[in-house]
Amino acid sequence: MKNPDQITPDPAQYIIMAERVLRAEAEAIDGLIPSLGDAFVNAIRLLLACKGRVAVSGMGKSGHIGRKIAATLASTGTTSFFVHPGEASHGDLGMITPEDVAILLSNSGEGPEILTIVPTLKRMGTKLIALTGNAESTLARQADVHLYAGAKQEACPLGLAPSASTTAALAMGDALALTLLEARGFSVEDFARSHPGGALGRRLLIQVSDIMHTDDKLPIVSATAPLTDVLYEMSSKGLGMTAITDEEGHLLGVYTDGDLRRTMQKGEDIRHLTAQEVMKQSPHTIQPDRLACEAVKYMQDHKVNGLLVIDTESRLVGALNMHDLFKAGVI
Repeated sequence: MKNPDQITPDPAQYIIMAERVLRAEAEAIDGLIPSLGDAFVNAIRLLLACKGRVAVSGMGKSGHIGRKIAATLASTGTTSFFVHPGEASHGDLGMITPEDVAILLSNSGEGPEILTIVPTLKRMGTKLIALTGNAESTLARQADVHLYAGAKQEACPLGLAPSASTTAALAMGDALALTLLEARGFSVEDFARSHPGGALGRRLLIQVSDIMHTDDKLPIVSATAPLTDVLYEMSSKGLGMTAITDEEGHLLGVYTDGDLRRTMQKGEDIRHLTAQEVMKQSPHTIQPDRLACEAVKYMQDHKVNGLLVIDTESRLVGALNMHDLFKAGVI
């Protein structure tokens, strides 16, 4: 290697080097398309028919790609896990069953660690899908299905560091996973269920009932209550509004902090007013089984900061405001 002092800091050359790498890797992916055919269809059929799980294995850089493929499969509807081939030959092979399908990665198709476990997997009856850059390799010939996932040459200028070949293998893994996703009819909601910690999961899984205020945290008064009681409820519960209901709990109206400002502007004596006299009828409402993201859209469309939650018989069951949605991470 050159001494750092001998390296010429030529930005133009750095861009040229990077472009060469990206073009080589793009060409490797593009080169996979002509290889798609019966083998790819057969691989998809094997995976769709799998009654167990998909076990992915690879050594070295192929192993790192294999972990990503296993993770992508698992997050898109195909139960999958990664097995290190070195550990597999020392006991972890017991993780794989005859009902599983194994995806084995090796660019050369001659990796000793992978080939060591192939005979055992075949005796078990586990179906094998090989991803290699050599259709004539031992692994390709031993597999039930072989998919070409290599590159004519690596992006590495020395032709040594796995680069274009690993990019090709990763792309082929994505092609398998996402084709399976479409074939199974895997939906946005399914994706959200496997990603509950992400923003998508919060938007698609959290319902109004999960975050609404209920019971003693719910601001509520009767129609005959004096306005002073309405203001006390609104202040103590901190939602910027108070619901007005009848004796059976049916929602009659709402009074908000905005309504209070308008009442004050009229110069009315709040000591002599009742909830029924000042409430706004037909308040903005939502049902508890609606998605929280729908509550966000409703508030934005109607330019309101809070919603009352009612059941199918118009009984008040909860309340929420924009701050609750922020706290829940929905927005």
